[in-house]
Amino acid sequence: MSHDEKEGGFISHLAELRKRLIHSFVFLIIFFIFCYFFAESLYGFLVEPYAKAVKDDGSERRLIFTALQETFLTYLKVSFFTAFFVTCPFILMQIWKFIAPGLYKHEKIAILPYLILTPILFLLGGMLVYYLIMPLAIKFFLSFESTGLSTNLPIQLEAKVNEYLSLVMKLIFAFGISFQLPVVLSLLARVGVVDSEFLKKRRKYVVVIIFAAAAILTPPDPITQIGLAIPLLILYELSIFSVKFIENKNLKDSDA
Repeated sequence: MSHDEKEGGFISHLAELRKRLIHSFVFLIIFFIFCYFFAESLYGFLVEPYAKAVKDDGSERRLIFTALQETFLTYLKVSFFTAFFVTCPFILMQIWKFIAPGLYKHEKIAILPYLILTPILFLLGGMLVYYLIMPLAIKFFLSFESTGLSTNLPIQLEAKVNEYLSLVMKLIFAFGISFQLPVVLSLLARVGVVDSEFLKKRRKYVVVIIFAAAAILTPPDPITQIGLAIPLLILYELSIFSVKFIENKNLKDSDA
């Protein structure tokens, strides 16, 4: 292949990548605009765990904002967050369409399950936050309220709109990204970086790393930290079985 042909092939790949990125960006912007019209309802959905947690505590709860632009910017964040979450499978599809022509058939078969599994695991992480971790964390934080008998003044939570959203988004992203652990370890096993014995021998170090990561990625409370660490430990153990399965499959293919 001549130098001009190589250069032409490289430019065509860049053009293809640019087209895929533009398609993804346009799709994201369209969904962002669409989501903004339902931003209040979307925010109401994210507030639901807080509303349920304080429903029967006998206090009149509300969310406040202390800057004129705070609610508007919060709705923008909610809209973008939702749009990105919805368009993530489409973006992964564009990535797949870009890399698929350069792969062999067996490589396509090997990679395709990970593209499907990635958004599913992210969704499971987000659902764990929404339906279990957030209600427990909210009740934990509210337990520090005081009626004022011992402090002379009552201590009551008045959550800010932006701060509540930031907490929910941070937890959803932290859990969603952390739940990609089996995907990462399985891919590393396929390229020969790790194996099942390597993962088993370093289990005690991984436990420490997981709890340290949970402490960094979540607020400084035991509910969210343990809520992230325990699923990660379970996913790590499942990853060992997944890596072992890949090793057995590769062994069978090499013997055949």
